[in-house]
Amino acid sequence: MSLNGMKIEFKNNEITLDKNLSIIDGMVLDFSEILAKNNIRHVLFSKYIPILFGNGRECENIDFLIQNISFEKFLKLWLEIENTYECKNTDDPIDAYNAYLKNHHAVILLKKESKMPEFSIKIIKNEMERLTLRYRKKLVTGDRDLFISPLEIQIPYNLFRGSQEDIDDARFLYRLAKEKLNITMMEKFLSDLKIPDESIDMFLKFSSATSP
Repeated sequence: MSLNGMKIEFKNNEITLDKNLSIIDGMVLDFSEILAKNNIRHVLFSKYIPILFGNGRECENIDFLIQNISFEKFLKLWLEIENTYECKNTDDPIDAYNAYLKNHHAVILLKKESKMPEFSIKIIKNEMERLTLRYRKKLVTGDRDLFISPLEIQIPYNLFRGSQEDIDDARFLYRLAKEKLNITMMEKFLSDLKIPDESIDMFLKFSSATSP
């Protein structure tokens, strides 16, 4: 599939994306690779995913869900990045871990000398976030990769958020991948989030796309 000069291929649990990476794309990949290097299971989710696939606009916040980690593992990450990233919440790693991360609040990190984007890391706190991490998709671009939220969860989540921007993102992602989506899985999350059938029909034309 080609879109806006990009080539996208969906295959099983892997997505191949051939595009000219933006500066922000490179920063997102860098941050993901730091988490991977520290053996922190993570997944990129929310607003940056449609941007990654070419639904162009600026994004000031990059959101990552992470597994539940010990303070020792968090401190190792903190010490590795403290010279290149600053924490917007606090300059104390103990406070960042206990007051924020363990309480399921986001720890916000910003690369020094950069105004944006801010990187948010948050421990999973509910079943949907647990499944987002469990069923994450590997996205490969060139010789680099990162893990993103499954679109079968991301699309319902965008509809649930409900702003015009979120609805536009849901439409964009659905049109991008509708032939490759696990419809049963997406139906489950549409149901779990109590998205009304009329909203699904209006925003995704879902029933007409899945009817015989």
